[in-house]
Amino acid sequence: MDALGQLGISLPGLATQLISFIILLLILKKVLYGPIVKMLDERSDKIKDSLETAERVQKESAESQAEAKSQLDAARAEGQELIAQAREMADRYREEEMEQVKAEIQEARNRAETTIQREKDAVVEEIRAEFAGIAITAAEKIINQSLDEKSHQKLIDDVLQENS
Repeated sequence: MDALGQLGISLPGLATQLISFIILLLILKKVLYGPIVKMLDERSDKIKDSLETAERVQKESAESQAEAKSQLDAARAEGQELIAQAREMADRYREEEMEQVKAEIQEARNRAETTIQREKDAVVEEIRAEFAGIAITAAEKIINQSLDEKSHQKLIDDVLQENS
């Protein structure tokens, strides 16, 4: 104790200061340290929450982008499918129209051929009838008179001129 005395430290003063320091520490712990630690914990929690929120938002954003890309790809595929269907329908329509036009052309051709054949038959029948009439007329004239070759030729020419 003497050594402390030589240094100018009194034991009762030291004990009082030590007790005062401990009391001050307890008061500071109660008054300042608790609220500061609480404030730091709250701030740490807020930072953690912010990080978790940012992470969640980033994850949701990535999912949204993936979903949007998926929907865009699906829309593109659907668009391509619709285009393919439209082309197929246009091709089918064009083929049907071509078949219909071909059928109409064939029908017109058949009608024309039928008409031509009918007219041809009528002309042939008319020629036969006319030729038969000429032959009958010529036969009547031959029977009515006896002809030499010159008279015969003149008779044929006359009959042909009469019927022309």
